Amino acid sequence: MPKFNYVAMDARGKETKGTLDVASQNEAISRLKDMGFFPTKVTEAAAEEKKGAAKGKKGAKPSRSKKKGPKKPGQIEINIPIPKFLKGKVKPKVLTTFTRQLATLVDAGLPLLRGLRVLEKQEKNAALKGIINDLAISIEGGSTFSEGLAQHPKTFNKLYINMVKAGEMGGVLEVVLNRLSEFMEKAEKIKGKVIAAMFYPAAVMTVAAGILVLLMVVVVPKFQQIFTDMLEGKPLPAFTNFVIGISDTMRENTIVFPEWAGGWPVPGPAVWVIVGIVIFLKIFGRLKFGRYIIDKAKLKLPVLGPVISKVAISRFTRTLGTLVSSGVPILQALTIVRETSGNMVVAKAVTSVHESVKEGETITQPLEKSKVFPPMVISMIDVGEQTGALPEMLMRIADNYDEEVDNAVAAMTSLLEPIMIVFLAVIVGSIVIALFLPLIMLIDQLGGQ
Repeated sequence: MPKFNYVAMDARGKETKGTLDVASQNEAISRLKDMGFFPTKVTEAAAEEKKGAAKGKKGAKPSRSKKKGPKKPGQIEINIPIPKFLKGKVKPKVLTTFTRQLATLVDAGLPLLRGLRVLEKQEKNAALKGIINDLAISIEGGSTFSEGLAQHPKTFNKLYINMVKAGEMGGVLEVVLNRLSEFMEKAEKIKGKVIAAMFYPAAVMTVAAGILVLLMVVVVPKFQQIFTDMLEGKPLPAFTNFVIGISDTMRENTIVFPEWAGGWPVPGPAVWVIVGIVIFLKIFGRLKFGRYIIDKAKLKLPVLGPVISKVAISRFTRTLGTLVSSGVPILQALTIVRETSGNMVVAKAVTSVHESVKEGETITQPLEKSKVFPPMVISMIDVGEQTGALPEMLMRIADNYDEEVDNAVAAMTSLLEPIMIVFLAVIVGSIVIALFLPLIMLIDQLGGQ
């Protein structure tokens, strides 16, 4: 009976080699599938031996590389590795697409290693292409998929790694990858809606601020000189003096022309104060206490606060529900949620929940004490905990809050538009009135004469 050499992958994507004594190649493939393997190469042992002998005879002849010609005298080949920080970062949108494609391939029955190689060939992002290659090499070396992901912590966070690890342990990697891709797609969808809604107000306010600075720094001083020549020392109206005073303050503190700079424009004190405030907030935000204060202030903002709070609650419930439904232990899931919450106030509440669950108590009590989550959310989590359907209840809460975020963003946008229009009308109108008051005085004087 002929022998067939095979190369196959198991359910975790680990490569296995061996030999089978069967009648034909089709029978060898069927035998491997019955054993739970995914065959990638099945060849007859005798044919391989003949092929190897033929290659040995041909190998006696000197061979030249097709790609590289003979080296010239004095030519030196130098291979300089590219540093990791020059390879670029993987954007969340690109990573989401990769996760969805990998989930589709694995769900279709393709071995994990072969799926990675397929995605590597078609990937256009250079950074992700290199990472996929590293993952494939790690799996070929006998490591698990989660162990390969853990070697790239800047690209794959703890949520991603632990969910994949739970899927490997439970033998449901394709299910976990699908859940993970759905989670990432919904998170990107919410983030995209918030950014799109805030783009219009931010663009309008930026243009308005530029026009305001141009009017106050360039236009108003020229009118001031004209009024001084025309009124011949007579006092200007009080409102005009007020606007001119603001203009002088802005001009003297934004761009100055000191003698030590040779008359060239340099940033004034106001610019340095703004830069100092920004640097202070950056440094203060990196401290644990400072980050907590800033995150707490964000939740209490007049218009943006409710939207930020809803996004944080949706992220907490969806992340926890996805982890628990994927088979991650509750304590480990809470630790991951705390580290990926994105808000220190929510992270503090999750820490209290972790300690409560660790001592055998319920989740709802520390959530209620934190005063971050609304009563409806606490009640639904309590019901899910008592009925044993906590993951389903958490996902339902997340879906509801995603809809509330959409409504809140739409309401915020509709509210900001009239506020900005009225604000700009008042500012520009005040400047125009201040510049027209001296002209009205001149017209009255000419009429009196």
